[in-house]
Amino acid sequence: MLFRSRVETDEGVTGWGEAFSNAGWQATCVAIKDIIAPRVTGKDPSNIAQIQNDLHRGLYNTGRSGPVPFAISGLDIALWDIEGKRAGLPVYKLLGGSARTQLPAYASLLRYGDAKMVESKTREAISRGYRYIKLHENKTDIIRAAKRARLENGKNVPLMVDCSCPWTVDEAIAAARELADQNLAWLEEPIYPPDDHSGLARLRTLAPMPVAAGENISNLMEFKRLFEVGAVGIAQPSITKIGGITEMRKIFALGEAHGVVVVPHSPYFGPGLMASIHVCAASAREIPVENYYCDFAETPFGDQIVPKKGMFDVPQTPGLGKDPDEKVIAKMRVG
Repeated sequence: MLFRSRVETDEGVTGWGEAFSNAGWQATCVAIKDIIAPRVTGKDPSNIAQIQNDLHRGLYNTGRSGPVPFAISGLDIALWDIEGKRAGLPVYKLLGGSARTQLPAYASLLRYGDAKMVESKTREAISRGYRYIKLHENKTDIIRAAKRARLENGKNVPLMVDCSCPWTVDEAIAAARELADQNLAWLEEPIYPPDDHSGLARLRTLAPMPVAAGENISNLMEFKRLFEVGAVGIAQPSITKIGGITEMRKIFALGEAHGVVVVPHSPYFGPGLMASIHVCAASAREIPVENYYCDFAETPFGDQIVPKKGMFDVPQTPGLGKDPDEKVIAKMRVG
Protein backbone atom coordinates (compact mmCIF):
# COMPACT_ATOMS: atom_id res chain seq x y z
CA MET A 1 0.00 0.00 0.00
CA LEU A 2 1.16 3.52 -0.82
CA PHE A 3 -0.17 6.79 0.54
CA ARG A 4 -0.82 9.74 -1.72
CA SER A 5 0.15 12.85 0.27
CA ARG A 6 -1.71 16.04 -0.53
CA VAL A 7 -0.19 19.35 0.62
CA GLU A 8 -2.00 22.67 0.22
CA THR A 9 -0.55 26.18 0.49
CA ASP A 10 -2.33 29.37 1.55
CA GLU A 11 -1.79 30.56 -2.05
CA GLY A 12 -4.06 27.82 -3.30
CA VAL A 13 -1.32 25.62 -4.80
CA THR A 14 -1.68 21.88 -4.21
CA GLY A 15 1.20 19.41 -4.29
CA TRP A 16 0.97 15.63 -4.47
CA GLY A 17 3.41 13.21 -2.89
CA GLU A 18 3.64 9.51 -2.09
CA ALA A 19 4.78 7.69 1.06
CA PHE A 20 5.64 4.02 1.30
CA SER A 21 3.88 1.83 3.83
CA ASN A 22 3.36 -1.80 2.73
CA ALA A 23 2.48 -3.98 5.77
CA GLY A 24 2.76 -1.04 8.18
CA TRP A 25 0.26 1.32 6.58
CA GLN A 26 -1.28 2.30 9.93
CA ALA A 27 2.08 3.50 11.23
CA THR A 28 2.79 5.55 8.09
CA CYS A 29 -0.65 7.11 8.32
CA VAL A 30 -0.03 8.14 11.94
CA ALA A 31 3.41 9.50 11.03
CA ILE A 32 1.92 11.71 8.31
CA LYS A 33 -1.04 13.01 10.31
CA ASP A 34 0.28 13.22 13.86
CA ILE A 35 4.07 13.59 13.59
CA ILE A 36 4.90 15.34 10.30
CA ALA A 37 1.87 17.55 9.60
CA PRO A 38 1.95 19.49 12.92
CA ARG A 39 5.65 20.28 12.40
CA VAL A 40 5.28 21.76 8.93
CA THR A 41 1.90 23.50 8.99
CA GLY A 42 2.44 27.22 8.43
CA LYS A 43 5.99 26.90 7.07
CA ASP A 44 7.13 28.37 3.73
CA PRO A 45 6.84 25.46 1.25
CA SER A 46 9.74 26.80 -0.80
CA ASN A 47 12.19 26.16 2.08
CA ILE A 48 12.44 22.50 1.16
CA ALA A 49 16.03 21.92 2.29
CA GLN A 50 15.44 23.56 5.68
CA ILE A 51 12.21 21.62 6.23
CA GLN A 52 14.01 18.38 5.42
CA ASN A 53 16.89 19.21 7.76
CA ASP A 54 14.59 20.15 10.64
CA LEU A 55 12.50 16.99 10.26
CA HIS A 56 15.44 14.60 10.05
CA ARG A 57 17.18 16.19 13.02
CA GLY A 58 14.08 16.71 15.11
CA LEU A 59 12.75 13.20 14.53
CA TYR A 60 16.02 11.30 14.70
CA ASN A 61 14.93 9.29 17.73
CA THR A 62 11.73 8.11 16.04
CA GLY A 63 13.78 5.97 13.67
CA ARG A 64 16.10 6.37 10.70
CA SER A 65 14.16 3.69 8.82
CA GLY A 66 10.46 3.03 8.60
CA PRO A 67 7.26 5.09 8.84
CA VAL A 68 8.78 8.48 9.70
CA PRO A 69 11.22 8.57 6.76
CA PHE A 70 8.40 7.25 4.58
CA ALA A 71 6.17 10.11 5.70
CA ILE A 72 8.94 12.68 5.13
CA SER A 73 9.29 11.27 1.60
CA GLY A 74 5.64 11.92 0.84
CA LEU A 75 5.89 15.50 2.10
CA ASP A 76 9.09 16.24 0.18
CA ILE A 77 7.72 14.98 -3.14
CA ALA A 78 4.64 17.15 -2.66
CA LEU A 79 6.78 20.21 -1.86
CA TRP A 80 8.75 19.79 -5.09
CA ASP A 81 5.46 19.48 -6.97
CA ILE A 82 4.39 22.79 -5.41
CA GLU A 83 7.73 24.42 -6.20
CA GLY A 84 7.47 23.42 -9.85
CA LYS A 85 3.93 24.74 -10.11
CA ARG A 86 4.87 28.05 -8.50
CA ALA A 87 7.83 28.40 -10.87
CA GLY A 88 5.86 27.27 -13.92
CA LEU A 89 8.43 24.53 -14.61
CA PRO A 90 8.51 20.73 -14.59
CA VAL A 91 10.47 19.44 -11.60
CA TYR A 92 13.35 18.04 -13.66
CA LYS A 93 14.05 21.57 -14.92
CA LEU A 94 14.37 22.76 -11.32
CA LEU A 95 16.87 19.93 -10.73
CA GLY A 96 19.19 21.03 -13.53
CA GLY A 97 17.22 19.92 -16.55
CA SER A 98 18.23 17.97 -19.64
CA ALA A 99 17.35 17.73 -23.30
CA ARG A 100 15.52 14.43 -22.75
CA THR A 101 11.82 14.16 -23.39
CA GLN A 102 11.73 10.38 -22.83
CA LEU A 103 13.43 7.76 -20.68
CA PRO A 104 13.55 3.99 -21.23
CA ALA A 105 11.25 1.98 -19.00
CA TYR A 106 12.20 -1.48 -17.85
CA ALA A 107 9.51 -4.11 -17.48
CA SER A 108 9.54 -5.23 -13.86
CA LEU A 109 7.62 -8.48 -14.25
CA LEU A 110 5.32 -9.85 -11.56
CA ARG A 111 6.07 -13.06 -9.68
CA TYR A 112 4.37 -15.81 -11.66
CA GLY A 113 5.77 -18.99 -10.12
CA ASP A 114 5.81 -20.61 -13.54
CA ALA A 115 8.81 -20.57 -15.85
CA LYS A 116 6.61 -20.86 -18.95
CA MET A 117 4.63 -17.80 -17.86
CA VAL A 118 7.89 -15.91 -17.31
CA GLU A 119 8.91 -16.84 -20.84
CA SER A 120 5.55 -15.71 -22.23
CA LYS A 121 5.53 -12.39 -20.37
CA THR A 122 9.13 -11.71 -21.38
CA ARG A 123 8.18 -12.24 -25.02
CA GLU A 124 5.16 -9.98 -24.61
CA ALA A 125 7.13 -7.17 -22.96
CA ILE A 126 9.76 -7.21 -25.69
CA SER A 127 7.02 -7.07 -28.34
CA ARG A 128 5.67 -3.97 -26.59
CA GLY A 129 8.99 -2.18 -26.96
CA TYR A 130 10.71 -2.76 -23.61
CA ARG A 131 14.50 -2.70 -23.84
CA TYR A 132 15.10 -4.11 -20.35
CA ILE A 133 13.39 -6.97 -18.46
CA LYS A 134 13.49 -7.74 -14.72
CA LEU A 135 12.27 -10.97 -13.14
CA HIS A 136 10.80 -11.61 -9.69
CA GLU A 137 10.52 -15.27 -8.77
CA ASN A 138 10.64 -17.41 -5.65
CA LYS A 139 13.91 -18.77 -4.32
CA THR A 140 13.49 -22.17 -5.96
CA ASP A 141 12.35 -20.77 -9.33
CA ILE A 142 14.82 -17.93 -9.91
CA ILE A 143 17.49 -19.79 -11.86
CA ARG A 144 15.09 -21.78 -14.05
CA ALA A 145 13.01 -18.68 -14.80
CA ALA A 146 16.08 -16.63 -15.69
CA LYS A 147 17.21 -19.23 -18.18
CA ARG A 148 13.78 -19.39 -19.81
CA ALA A 149 13.62 -15.61 -20.03
CA ARG A 150 17.08 -15.44 -21.55
CA LEU A 151 15.93 -17.73 -24.35
CA GLU A 152 13.33 -15.11 -25.25
CA ASN A 153 15.64 -12.14 -24.73
CA GLY A 154 18.47 -13.35 -26.88
CA LYS A 155 21.56 -11.26 -26.26
CA ASN A 156 20.21 -7.83 -27.12
CA VAL A 157 17.80 -7.14 -24.23
CA PRO A 158 19.37 -6.74 -20.77
CA LEU A 159 17.96 -9.12 -18.16
CA MET A 160 17.90 -8.40 -14.43
CA VAL A 161 16.89 -10.75 -11.61
CA ASP A 162 15.33 -9.46 -8.35
CA CYS A 163 15.76 -12.18 -5.73
CA SER A 164 13.88 -10.43 -2.87
CA CYS A 165 16.46 -11.33 -0.21
CA PRO A 166 16.16 -15.14 -0.10
CA TRP A 167 19.70 -16.42 0.53
CA THR A 168 22.59 -16.57 2.93
CA VAL A 169 25.85 -15.18 1.59
CA ASP A 170 27.15 -18.62 0.61
CA GLU A 171 23.85 -19.52 -1.08
CA ALA A 172 23.91 -16.24 -3.00
CA ILE A 173 27.46 -16.91 -4.19
CA ALA A 174 26.44 -20.37 -5.42
CA ALA A 175 23.36 -18.97 -7.20
CA ALA A 176 25.38 -16.19 -8.83
CA ARG A 177 27.81 -18.73 -10.20
CA GLU A 178 24.95 -20.85 -11.54
CA LEU A 179 23.60 -17.77 -13.32
CA ALA A 180 27.00 -16.80 -14.75
CA ASP A 181 26.11 -17.82 -18.30
CA GLN A 182 22.95 -15.66 -18.36
CA ASN A 183 24.91 -12.40 -18.77
CA LEU A 184 22.71 -10.58 -16.26
CA ALA A 185 22.70 -6.78 -16.12
CA TRP A 186 22.43 -7.16 -12.35
CA LEU A 187 21.51 -9.54 -9.51
CA GLU A 188 19.24 -7.65 -7.10
CA GLU A 189 18.74 -8.03 -3.32
CA PRO A 190 20.16 -11.58 -3.16
CA ILE A 191 20.98 -11.71 0.59
CA TYR A 192 18.97 -11.74 3.81
CA PRO A 193 19.04 -9.62 5.84
CA PRO A 194 19.21 -6.81 3.28
CA ASP A 195 21.43 -4.69 5.57
CA ASP A 196 24.23 -7.29 5.56
CA HIS A 197 26.55 -4.90 3.73
CA SER A 198 29.68 -6.95 4.36
CA GLY A 199 27.93 -10.02 2.97
CA LEU A 200 26.96 -8.10 -0.16
CA ALA A 201 30.56 -6.90 -0.50
CA ARG A 202 31.84 -10.48 -0.27
CA LEU A 203 29.32 -11.58 -2.91
CA ARG A 204 30.29 -8.71 -5.16
CA THR A 205 33.94 -9.77 -5.21
CA LEU A 206 32.93 -13.26 -6.42
CA ALA A 207 29.78 -12.71 -8.50
CA PRO A 208 30.17 -12.74 -12.30
CA MET A 209 27.52 -10.02 -12.66
CA PRO A 210 26.89 -6.60 -11.00
CA VAL A 211 25.20 -6.71 -7.60
CA ALA A 212 22.28 -4.32 -6.95
CA ALA A 213 20.62 -3.36 -3.66
CA GLY A 214 19.25 -0.44 -1.68
CA GLU A 215 15.45 -0.43 -1.90
CA ASN A 216 15.24 -1.34 1.80
CA ILE A 217 17.46 1.55 2.94
CA SER A 218 15.75 4.66 4.29
CA ASN A 219 18.57 7.11 4.99
CA LEU A 220 21.58 8.69 3.32
CA MET A 221 24.18 7.53 5.85
CA GLU A 222 23.24 3.89 5.32
CA PHE A 223 23.91 4.35 1.60
CA LYS A 224 27.24 5.93 2.50
CA ARG A 225 28.18 2.81 4.47
CA LEU A 226 26.96 0.59 1.63
CA PHE A 227 29.22 2.40 -0.82
CA GLU A 228 32.24 2.59 1.49
CA VAL A 229 32.42 -1.19 1.90
CA GLY A 230 32.04 -1.70 -1.85
CA ALA A 231 28.80 -3.67 -1.45
CA VAL A 232 27.08 -2.75 -4.72
CA GLY A 233 27.71 -1.70 -8.29
CA ILE A 234 24.08 -0.62 -8.75
CA ALA A 235 22.31 1.38 -6.00
CA GLN A 236 18.50 1.35 -5.86
CA PRO A 237 17.11 3.99 -3.48
CA SER A 238 13.34 4.25 -3.31
CA ILE A 239 12.04 7.80 -3.48
CA THR A 240 9.01 7.01 -1.29
CA LYS A 241 11.24 5.66 1.49
CA ILE A 242 14.47 7.64 1.40
CA GLY A 243 13.19 11.16 2.06
CA GLY A 244 11.85 12.10 -1.36
CA ILE A 245 13.52 14.05 -4.13
CA THR A 246 15.80 16.04 -1.81
CA GLU A 247 17.52 12.97 -0.36
CA MET A 248 17.49 11.11 -3.68
CA ARG A 249 19.60 13.86 -5.25
CA LYS A 250 22.17 13.44 -2.46
CA ILE A 251 22.38 9.70 -3.14
CA PHE A 252 22.94 10.35 -6.85
CA ALA A 253 25.85 12.63 -5.94
CA LEU A 254 27.22 10.12 -3.42
CA GLY A 255 27.02 7.34 -5.98
CA GLU A 256 28.88 9.47 -8.50
CA ALA A 257 31.65 10.06 -5.97
CA HIS A 258 31.99 6.32 -5.27
CA GLY A 259 31.67 5.11 -8.86
CA VAL A 260 28.28 3.50 -8.18
CA VAL A 261 25.46 3.72 -10.73
CA VAL A 262 22.15 4.83 -9.18
CA VAL A 263 19.03 3.29 -10.71
CA PRO A 264 16.05 4.10 -8.46
CA HIS A 265 13.63 1.44 -7.28
CA SER A 266 10.24 2.73 -8.47
CA PRO A 267 7.45 0.15 -8.90
CA TYR A 268 4.87 2.88 -8.23
CA PHE A 269 1.80 4.23 -9.98
CA GLY A 270 1.60 7.91 -9.07
CA PRO A 271 3.73 10.70 -7.55
CA GLY A 272 6.49 8.27 -6.52
CA LEU A 273 6.93 7.09 -10.10
CA MET A 274 6.65 10.61 -11.52
CA ALA A 275 9.19 11.98 -9.02
CA SER A 276 11.58 9.16 -9.96
CA ILE A 277 11.22 10.05 -13.65
CA HIS A 278 12.04 13.70 -12.94
CA VAL A 279 15.16 12.87 -10.91
CA CYS A 280 16.38 10.44 -13.58
CA ALA A 281 15.63 12.95 -16.36
CA ALA A 282 17.91 15.49 -14.66
CA SER A 283 20.84 13.04 -14.58
CA ALA A 284 23.70 13.25 -17.07
CA ARG A 285 23.45 9.48 -17.53
CA GLU A 286 20.46 7.83 -19.24
CA ILE A 287 18.76 5.81 -16.50
CA PRO A 288 16.07 3.20 -17.12
CA VAL A 289 12.95 3.69 -14.98
CA GLU A 290 11.23 0.74 -13.36
CA ASN A 291 7.70 0.02 -14.54
CA TYR A 292 5.69 -2.55 -12.60
CA TYR A 293 4.54 -4.70 -15.50
CA CYS A 294 0.75 -4.68 -15.33
CA ASP A 295 -2.06 -2.87 -17.11
CA PHE A 296 -4.69 -0.80 -15.31
CA ALA A 297 -8.35 -0.54 -16.25
CA GLU A 298 -8.35 2.89 -14.63
CA THR A 299 -5.86 5.09 -12.77
CA PRO A 300 -6.06 8.60 -11.25
CA PHE A 301 -2.92 9.62 -13.14
CA GLY A 302 -3.99 8.47 -16.57
CA ASP A 303 -1.58 7.79 -19.41
CA GLN A 304 1.31 9.77 -17.93
CA ILE A 305 2.29 6.72 -15.83
CA VAL A 306 2.04 4.34 -18.80
CA PRO A 307 5.12 3.72 -20.99
CA LYS A 308 4.66 3.99 -24.73
CA LYS A 309 6.68 1.50 -26.76
CA GLY A 310 8.91 0.91 -23.76
CA MET A 311 9.52 4.61 -23.07
CA PHE A 312 8.26 6.99 -20.38
CA ASP A 313 7.49 10.52 -21.46
CA VAL A 314 9.16 13.07 -19.18
CA PRO A 315 6.30 15.33 -17.96
CA GLN A 316 6.54 18.85 -19.36
CA THR A 317 3.78 20.51 -17.33
CA PRO A 318 4.66 22.48 -14.17
CA GLY A 319 5.42 20.35 -11.11
CA LEU A 320 5.43 16.58 -11.28
CA GLY A 321 2.91 16.41 -14.11
CA LYS A 322 -0.84 16.42 -14.43
CA ASP A 323 -2.70 16.26 -11.12
CA PRO A 324 -4.68 13.11 -10.38
CA ASP A 325 -8.34 12.86 -11.29
CA GLU A 326 -10.01 13.26 -7.91
CA LYS A 327 -13.21 11.62 -9.16
CA VAL A 328 -11.22 8.46 -9.83
CA ILE A 329 -9.58 8.75 -6.39
CA ALA A 330 -13.00 9.00 -4.75
CA LYS A 331 -14.22 6.01 -6.76
CA MET A 332 -11.24 3.87 -5.71
CA ARG A 333 -10.98 4.98 -2.08
CA VAL A 334 -11.04 2.09 0.39
CA GLY A 335 -10.54 3.92 3.67
